[in-house]
Amino acid sequence: MGLLINGKKFLRDLENAGSLAVYAPLEGGFAGRYQRRVRAAGYSNITLNARGLGDLAAYLMGVHGVRPPHLGKKDYGDGAVGPIAYLPPVVTTELENLPKDCKGLLLWIIDGRVLSRQELEYLTALPKIEPRVKVVVEVGGERFVRWMHLEEALVPA
Repeated sequence: MGLLINGKKFLRDLENAGSLAVYAPLEGGFAGRYQRRVRAAGYSNITLNARGLGDLAAYLMGVHGVRPPHLGKKDYGDGAVGPIAYLPPVVTTELENLPKDCKGLLLWIIDGRVLSRQELEYLTALPKIEPRVKVVVEVGGERFVRWMHLEEALVPA
């Protein structure tokens, strides 16, 4: 019953703020309910894990190079670390391929407690850079689902 009441407030806060910090129970399941509520409101959804993202600005909005793991072997033809593969930006590519009736893109980042302050500040600024993008970062655990503006989560306690 709480989702019927909290779901509308969550969506309203997300649309007003652009980015939210979420504290959800660690056993899981609750975040998916809120994601379904946002998808039902007309947003497309991408879920990413914060671990291993690297440079957020390059990964989300720019073309970025990645190298395959070297697996302990040296490849002398392409150098000691291997060839670079260039990948398209995740958010920009998704925004270009949104359906016509879609309001925007929800970027849901789990395990956000590993992100640095600078990375969280970038995620706070991302909806201002691209207004069709909304960001939700899971920054910690709690016994119940609660959220706040991501800017408020950056303020030191």
